[in-house]
Amino acid sequence: MAIIDTWLPPSREHWELLNWLWQFFPLVTLAQWGLDYFFNFYPQGKSSIVSPLNLPGKVGWFSMEVPGFITLLYIMWTLPKELGLAGLPGVNWLMAALFVNSSLGLSLNILTDGLQTVHYIYRAILAPLVLNPSMSPIHITVWCSAFSFQVINATCIGGWLGGYGPTTDAGWAGKYLYIQAGMMIFALGLFGNIYHDDELREIRRSAARQQAKKAKEQNEQGKPKGEGVAKVYQIPQNGLFKYILFPHYLCEWIEWCGFWIIGGLACTPARSFVLNEVATMTARASMGWRWYVKRFGREKIGSRKAVIPGLF
Repeated sequence: MAIIDTWLPPSREHWELLNWLWQFFPLVTLAQWGLDYFFNFYPQGKSSIVSPLNLPGKVGWFSMEVPGFITLLYIMWTLPKELGLAGLPGVNWLMAALFVNSSLGLSLNILTDGLQTVHYIYRAILAPLVLNPSMSPIHITVWCSAFSFQVINATCIGGWLGGYGPTTDAGWAGKYLYIQAGMMIFALGLFGNIYHDDELREIRRSAARQQAKKAKEQNEQGKPKGEGVAKVYQIPQNGLFKYILFPHYLCEWIEWCGFWIIGGLACTPARSFVLNEVATMTARASMGWRWYVKRFGREKIGSRKAVIPGLF
């Protein structure tokens, strides 16, 4: 049953229109550069602001990310029925699984029901709700932008995987070497992403331990408790942080390049996803690099670039 007739799941005509328009998203990111350059405005994370329009960080992040993989899975379950398809190839479900969720030991179709899911289970659920000790508030404008990005991107990818791309195993014939290479690149990027994210979390965890120790000492001495650890920033030193300040961004790009390799050049939604992520995250990395320089000084930042070692 369609949630929005001919749009969710999309008809071929509407999917082709949306997929064509989505490739121009990098032009939209010019607004990011402008707001940052002229107004120093990007109300999320390190540059969050005090505003009545803020959402709690963890709830905001979870609620703006989860609709993406839910949309993709919904389209992949409903679109084939509308198109009269008996089922989808295992590779289609593999790519969906990388986007969302995987379970060891299950059959190929079930296992692959989560490749895209793998990333978003980590990014949208585990990271904000379980792993992150704290998160800065997210402004409603950022939330709306991210929510829209997730739903549009998932509709484009879900449409391709759900019936407008390869619909038989024969459609993937001769491409299994690329699929294997793409999976390895995806895994490399995913583990790099998790590793560098955890380096940032360790800063907060360390600060939380120190704060807990201090609070215990103050309590024993009958003194009032100090402030929390909502915002504690240091310059990470391990891994690629030695060379760039946002290696988790770079690793995420590597992930989605692997995803695109699995789909092949014909998978235009995956190509758009990679280019759109690079466009929007480059703007954020540039702003973040300047934030680090302003907070810690150019000398402490040293030769570190923003997101590409030795270049940018």
